[in-house]
Amino acid sequence: MTDTTTDQPTRRAGGAVVPVLAFAGIVVAVMQTLLVPVIKDLPQLLDTAPSDATWVLTSTLLSGAVATPIMGRLGDLYGKRRMLVLSLAVMVVGALVSALTSQLLTMIVGRTLQGFAMGAIPLGIGLMRDMLPRERLGSAMALMSSSIGVGGGLALPAAALVAQHMDWHALFYGAAGLGVLAILLTLLAVPESPMRAEGSFDLLGALGLSTGLVLLLLPITKGSDWGWSSGTTLGLFAASVVVLLLWGLFELRVQAPLVDLRTTARPAVLFTNLASIMVGVAFYVVSLVLPQLLQLPAATGYGLGRSMVVAGLCVAPLGLTMMFTAPVYARLSARYGPKVTLIIGLLIIAVGYGGGLGLMDAAWQTIVTSVILGAGIGLAYSSLPALIVGAVPASETGAANGLNTLMRSIGTSVSSAVIGMVLANTANDVGGVAIPTMHGFRVSFLIATAAVAVGLLLALFLPKAARPAQHTQLRASSEEDAALERAEEALRGFRGRVLGADGAPVARAKVTLIDRRGRQAGATVSGEDGGYTLAVPSQGAYVLAARASGHGPLASSASHSGEERAVDLDLSLPGESVSA
Repeated sequence: MTDTTTDQPTRRAGGAVVPVLAFAGIVVAVMQTLLVPVIKDLPQLLDTAPSDATWVLTSTLLSGAVATPIMGRLGDLYGKRRMLVLSLAVMVVGALVSALTSQLLTMIVGRTLQGFAMGAIPLGIGLMRDMLPRERLGSAMALMSSSIGVGGGLALPAAALVAQHMDWHALFYGAAGLGVLAILLTLLAVPESPMRAEGSFDLLGALGLSTGLVLLLLPITKGSDWGWSSGTTLGLFAASVVVLLLWGLFELRVQAPLVDLRTTARPAVLFTNLASIMVGVAFYVVSLVLPQLLQLPAATGYGLGRSMVVAGLCVAPLGLTMMFTAPVYARLSARYGPKVTLIIGLLIIAVGYGGGLGLMDAAWQTIVTSVILGAGIGLAYSSLPALIVGAVPASETGAANGLNTLMRSIGTSVSSAVIGMVLANTANDVGGVAIPTMHGFRVSFLIATAAVAVGLLLALFLPKAARPAQHTQLRASSEEDAALERAEEALRGFRGRVLGADGAPVARAKVTLIDRRGRQAGATVSGEDGGYTLAVPSQGAYVLAARASGHGPLASSASHSGEERAVDLDLSLPGESVSA
């Protein structure tokens, strides 16, 4: 069977790769979560105003949003493991900076550096796609995608315990230690992916996207402080629209864009990204509401009067359930596909929030809500990278999953702003202190339910994948297998073998498809028999470039009529190159 761009790993990975990459994702989640237990104390700890203290959280969000698509693209170009290690190293430096200071500006710098670790999630998914066999890919990507929730769920009670009994700076030392451990494990257990995208890094595109994201996310996160109708908030929103539109026009014209907007505009990618925003909204609401409900004094009549640590333990099942849904997702996706799995996940989230409206009277009820929501969010989060991976070329995996992770981050940012505003506007003033009300908590759950309903509608618009033929000889062990078999049964593209000067097949040769504009339209690696298969996006003239160690490079012109058939084309490499 020949290799394809989308499904066949370019090199086999050891058994430690998946747990190590998932651990890196958990470390990123810990970095995000470690300040949650001390949020309300930050103004006193940093000797600053509450509105200024929120920059400690906003800075991490902004840098993470900027770094995620950029690090994904850099990983596609220069090596995903290399960029993963770099992301974690910057996070470690940021954690140490934060650990050594109680000054606001220095703390903001440290937290900004820590936000760069957000790029680890799409880079880990990209590494898995490049290296894992298809039968392991579904559950592995599910675990990686869920690691944000897993890490958050586990870190919340641990961070609360540290914050209660130690100097709060110990949180950052702990995050730095976990980051160093993740780097060492990555270097020891994860090989570098040989897959590389063609072209160069789009610096202007990166600057444009970064500027647009900052202009968009700043008013979202600070709008409640500045006023939603203030000139600053409205001006930044307007500026973000202008900058992002100009950035989009630029990306459509540049030869090697940071984000291929034509690929992003495909229904499978577009609706997945829009649904990701809704899943992000739903995920963050429970993280904001339940800890506050659990810690409010029982004297309020609805607060559950639990300590910070107990509150963290009650919400921890959210993350643990997400972790346990990874193998469940793999089985469901293998049988029904990631679209159906996403819909099932969203329905479970809706049940969790709907039932949660009546399960707020005891700590055990919040645990039930956390378990149900964890199962639904785990299935939904696990489906998103599979949908993206199935819709983009292998050379764009990092950038495409980076953009998808960014969409989730935008969802959590919107959720934080909206729920914060709802809780503030419905709070009771008790002795100058704003106390959230049960009405505010229930309205927050209703908003999450509405977001899930929108997500369901978007998921229904996702293209339906054709079912694999019944007579296929190989049993599809995952959705990736099914996609591969369908592609080989009705392929529109080129296929053949890569041969040496002596006519012998050449394995592991890199074959790149280049369109008439000089842009990469696909890439693959030849199999052990020299076989390769490349799909074409449309009819027209192409160049197939092939290269392999010990052989000279080859560029062969070919054209495709656009019909649903494969054009047979063998590629004969010249004799040994000088460098070999």
